[in-house]
Amino acid sequence: MSTPDKKEAPKQIMFAQACNMAMAKAMADDPKVILMGEDIADEQGGGVFKVTAGLSEKFGTDRVRSTPISEQAIVGAAVGAALVGYKPVAEIMLMNFITVAMDQIVNHAAKLRFMSGGQTSVPLTIRTTTGAGTGLGGQHSDMLEAWLAHVPGLKVVAASNPADAYGLLYSSIMDPNPVIFIENTPTYFSKGPAPAPDHVVPLGKASVPREGSDISLITYSRGVGACHAVAEKLAGEGISCEVIDLRTIAPFDEETVLKSVAKTKAAVVVHEAVRNFGTGAEISSRIHEELFSELKGPVGRVGSGYAPVPFSPAIEKAWMFSEDDIEREIRKLLR
Repeated sequence: MSTPDKKEAPKQIMFAQACNMAMAKAMADDPKVILMGEDIADEQGGGVFKVTAGLSEKFGTDRVRSTPISEQAIVGAAVGAALVGYKPVAEIMLMNFITVAMDQIVNHAAKLRFMSGGQTSVPLTIRTTTGAGTGLGGQHSDMLEAWLAHVPGLKVVAASNPADAYGLLYSSIMDPNPVIFIENTPTYFSKGPAPAPDHVVPLGKASVPREGSDISLITYSRGVGACHAVAEKLAGEGISCEVIDLRTIAPFDEETVLKSVAKTKAAVVVHEAVRNFGTGAEISSRIHEELFSELKGPVGRVGSGYAPVPFSPAIEKAWMFSEDDIEREIRKLLR
């Protein structure tokens, strides 16, 4: 007697592995894609988090170049390469170190298309990692997406799962404009279903991984997992939360956000970055401007404390946004 074939579970991959796969596909598809950054070649270990491991062996050190420890040199060279037809992917080891190269990013990469009247594109991707919770201290853990989203000409992307990391990074590399691709350090080794080789996620389009009717939770990166956990808990009490994963912070998908909030009449914006002057403030303002008369109450915001990221694990945990913070804000709005 034959037994029915068992359906195989989807293959699981890690977030860091998805980023590696996306770069490999982009390099295979387009010989103009090149990588540069500190210690990214295999001889130097494939990057501090091993995200580029194996790529120099496969594509050669002409296309996967380990650089000196100089963020200004890395980004400056990448901007120049982009101007002459390459599609450079520059790795800045930690997001705080982007501040060293802000002149090249803000005054050059972001503005050259505009200053040339559209004659020059800058197809540059800057990959960088950051995130609190690992005890790396205030100079290695900041989420600075609000700084960069404020700059016209830059796109800012933050994936929450391996499949999106793959699809978004590929789209970022192929985009003719400069993109900041943020990878959250604590999620590097989180697992999720592997995407198909041709999986592409368009920039500027949010997803709605959980539908609901009572309140919209608008978030990205690590905030997505936290919002899912809170939504699952509150579902047991009959509270229905819709979770929106922005995926692209700038430009953010205003249409999807407003459609969701028009349905639920309530919203909370959640991000790991400090609450003050964060991206949540901009999204909240847009919602109020468009849907003020339809809202049950003011849009809530959840973020981390307005202080540098603490080094002490206990203080860092107290400083960081949490699932309890999200739940408290939801209950305040729906009471």
